[in-house]
Amino acid sequence: MSKKYKLSLSFFLVVVFVLGFLMGAQGKKVYSGGDSKEIYEYLKTFSDVIDLVKKNYVDDVKDKEMVYSAIKGILESLDPHSSFMTPDMYKDMQTETKGEFGGIGIEITVKDGFPLVITPIEDTPAYKAGIKAGDHIVRIDGKTTKNMSLIDIVKMIRGTKGKPVSLTIMREGFTVPQEFKVVRDVIVVKSIKYRMLEDGYGYIRIVQFQEKTSKDFDNAIKDLIQKNNGKQLRGLLLDMRNNPGGLLEQAVEISDKFLTDGLIVSIEGKKKEKNDMKFFAQKKGDYIGPLVVLVNEGSASASEIVAGALQDYKRAIVVGAKTFGKGSVQTIFPLGDGSAVRLTTAKYYTPKGRSIQAEGITPDIAVDSNIIRGKERGMVLKEKDLDKHIEFNKTDKTDKTEKPEKQEKGEKLPIKIENDKVSKEEDFQLAMGLQILKSWEALRGKQ
Repeated sequence: MSKKYKLSLSFFLVVVFVLGFLMGAQGKKVYSGGDSKEIYEYLKTFSDVIDLVKKNYVDDVKDKEMVYSAIKGILESLDPHSSFMTPDMYKDMQTETKGEFGGIGIEITVKDGFPLVITPIEDTPAYKAGIKAGDHIVRIDGKTTKNMSLIDIVKMIRGTKGKPVSLTIMREGFTVPQEFKVVRDVIVVKSIKYRMLEDGYGYIRIVQFQEKTSKDFDNAIKDLIQKNNGKQLRGLLLDMRNNPGGLLEQAVEISDKFLTDGLIVSIEGKKKEKNDMKFFAQKKGDYIGPLVVLVNEGSASASEIVAGALQDYKRAIVVGAKTFGKGSVQTIFPLGDGSAVRLTTAKYYTPKGRSIQAEGITPDIAVDSNIIRGKERGMVLKEKDLDKHIEFNKTDKTDKTEKPEKQEKGEKLPIKIENDKVSKEEDFQLAMGLQILKSWEALRGKQ
């Protein structure tokens, strides 16, 4: 992989400010030129428009603002994940991949002219204030957000730590918009969360794929074994629900911990000599015990790579709801002035050649995310719902979208997971995952 830029896989969203979950290059390189001579004819038209604006527009317009706006327009016309980052935004993005950034902690996109909350990040000010997935932000500090760009939305929501921002929210079930005051803070996202469940079964949740995810995962396994009186775990529940993705190399490393050999993911782009890559398992599998993976509609990109690889090799039983379906790869190209271009350059494929773009990973055992009693659940948004999303192409390699092996309605689940105090009313999918771990030999056969 080139040292000048790294590939990253993530949801198209902004975790106020711009949440790309990407790792950009440190070096600077100006990219110029194209393969078509026709472009230069249209550049003259572009130059004429700039000249007209500078000479005739009622107010003065800075050259930098015009050029940046033009670049932004070009990239946003391509697909939901290509974008332009100003120098400040690019610096912020690099900080985010380390797991710490400023803001209120929500992932957003723009739909139907308004910013739409994909999800509030757990334990952040937005989460604690009651912001929910599917919320439309119709005003920020009293100013309408109709047809506002993501960059402008980000600028309005960002601010000094400790200073509140007022979000006027329209939500399904509301008769009128309601105001939420959220106090800004420095957001620190822990990549890994874990705990023991019961009877020697461990639980690890990957919130997003950051620089230290693989290392943090190893530490979590060691601590779980220690809590299990030094004995190996009887089974592991790997939770990647609402994981929007992150760094590709970290997704590969996590997959490698469960696989002994074979292809993990392949990437194919327009310029094969630059964008085509294959990633293979390098180790003998750090964890060899029973494994259940939890996914839902918020599991995207890098988390789908892990789920897809483990499912293809039948290394894990995938449980939950069909995933988001982001099967494209973005590359960060730093520019000479400190800004950067985030461009969709390739698609990724599971070991069996499945492209999940706009399709997602279908779980082996489907458990609807709605089965959480006594809790509100916002609107579900997927890749195929985004404007200008890249369509799933059934001519890509092969169409091997798998059907669920079993559809569960919920009547057969255990009532309680006593030690962890998780009931099916609180987290039905987790309860199902634990029950499957306990029934591993019956479901998969004795090895």
